[in-house]
Amino acid sequence: MDKILRIDVGAQGGPKATVEPVGDYAGMGGRAMTTMVVFKEVPPDCHPLGPENKLVISPGLMSGSAASSSGRLSVGCKSPLTGTIKESNAGGTAAQALGRLGYAAVILEGERQGDDMYKVFIDDQGVKIEKANDLKMLPNYDLIEKLKPVYGEKVSVISIGTAGEMRFSNSSIAVTDPEFRPTRHCGRGGVGAVMGSKGIKCLVVDASNAKMRQPVNPEAFKESNRKFVEGLKQHAVTGQGLPTYGTNVLTNVLNEAGGYPTYNFREGRYKHHQTLSGELQAETMKNREGGQPTHGCHRGCAIQCSGIWTDKDGNYMTKQPEYETVWSHGGNCGISDLDAVAKLDYLDDNYGLDTIEMGVTIGVAMEAGVIEFGDAEGAINLVHEVGKGTPLGRILGAGAATTARCYGLERAPVVKGQAMPAYDPRSVKGIGVTYATSTMGADHTAGYAVATNILKVGGDVDPLKVEGQAELSRNLQVATAALDATGFCLFVAFAILDQPETFSAMVETINGMYGLSMTGDDVVALGQKILKMEQEFNKKAGFGPEHDRLPRYFSREPLTPHNVVFDVPSEELDKVYNF
Repeated sequence: MDKILRIDVGAQGGPKATVEPVGDYAGMGGRAMTTMVVFKEVPPDCHPLGPENKLVISPGLMSGSAASSSGRLSVGCKSPLTGTIKESNAGGTAAQALGRLGYAAVILEGERQGDDMYKVFIDDQGVKIEKANDLKMLPNYDLIEKLKPVYGEKVSVISIGTAGEMRFSNSSIAVTDPEFRPTRHCGRGGVGAVMGSKGIKCLVVDASNAKMRQPVNPEAFKESNRKFVEGLKQHAVTGQGLPTYGTNVLTNVLNEAGGYPTYNFREGRYKHHQTLSGELQAETMKNREGGQPTHGCHRGCAIQCSGIWTDKDGNYMTKQPEYETVWSHGGNCGISDLDAVAKLDYLDDNYGLDTIEMGVTIGVAMEAGVIEFGDAEGAINLVHEVGKGTPLGRILGAGAATTARCYGLERAPVVKGQAMPAYDPRSVKGIGVTYATSTMGADHTAGYAVATNILKVGGDVDPLKVEGQAELSRNLQVATAALDATGFCLFVAFAILDQPETFSAMVETINGMYGLSMTGDDVVALGQKILKMEQEFNKKAGFGPEHDRLPRYFSREPLTPHNVVFDVPSEELDKVYNF
């Protein structure tokens, strides 16, 4: 990947594409690329929807190669939701397609002129940009159906739904999966609003004539990749739990641990958890026509944690909802019907919304009395309000923090304006440290301390005690930043944390691809470099240690069943970035 595509959306006569050598960004990919471009080229004090902000789309360093589970696509910008730097990534087929075509990044920049929407077509012959006003305000699934007769089903599409076009702070960027459905989303931080502000509805990527990227050292790459896959398959989480039950295997686990936030983070266990469990979800899919509990979101994935959810008559409803989606729309809202959760997941994907932010926002609206907890039809109607842009929908589409503010509530479970995911920080304190200190706002993937606190992967740190949580979060945030640069799925972390030989195999796969002699220390150095750039950007954008805190009510309201509060001292939180 040796070139960057820049699209100046403010050029005279319409958006203009320029292809340039990768230059100073050589060796960067995924989150490393998006962070470095935003750090160097975006003024930290700019408005996220203004002309100075840029949207950076970058495949990981290994994307487009034969390396297993390396199809993650990163999107970066200044976030409309948090005001911080943002990287959000997704699976799907686009990262591999861009990688095979040789693009290290696509950058949307400049000031949109007029109200026209555009589509971008990229293949081995170059780049074409056309007006696409006929695609205006189409939800993602409708958009794909309209593109299908024109481009076929073998291209990859990166798109926004109606939420992105209306520039809602909770809007995602969709990526098509192997079945050409818009099911994989760069969900967090409102990145879809930035794409909408640039007037780009979709990018269609056709890599059908492009060959797979070839390693510099083919034999070393092949052997290391073999060992890497072997390690993924032999680990209990990546080889058994995730392929069998998907990420929703966590519902029963977190509920048992008392860390499953329920009724807008008021309780730590949900009495109807079994009706939402991964075990029931997998069994239901096995017994329904067309259902599929084990499926890859992109080709070449050894983990296969995705799936396909159908209704009782065998009609496609949505992808297998992830654990965080089942929780946010399920237990968090007192909804215990998997079909209702699947419907909400489909609507989120169709309108282009982050399922975590949307579910938490509905929980806040329920606490405000807009609808009752447990009202599934009411929740579905609220998502329609957002997708259609009604006055109420515009409030909800701005996220949980704005919704709480509009209804006069203190209890908004957010950090830096972004909703907390499916792990209560009072009874899983390591993830609480990550929520508080991440450069991205509350984000479980920034440093997944649940692995060590609850699953006992990579060690054992008591989730209810203060000791060791800051160090745990620091190490995981550094490792995650590096991993996000490679294009490898974050879930490989379970195996590489527990099995040193699998970590070595992953590093050697990268070395074989690029002809490097990188060590584990170099991986750590890359992660630290990324985090330092992100922290420096946030500092210049006005964020300091006082923003690295959880809302005070998490330190005041005990959580059942352990009756614990979040009590990691501020001094410990301030040490996380001491490296």
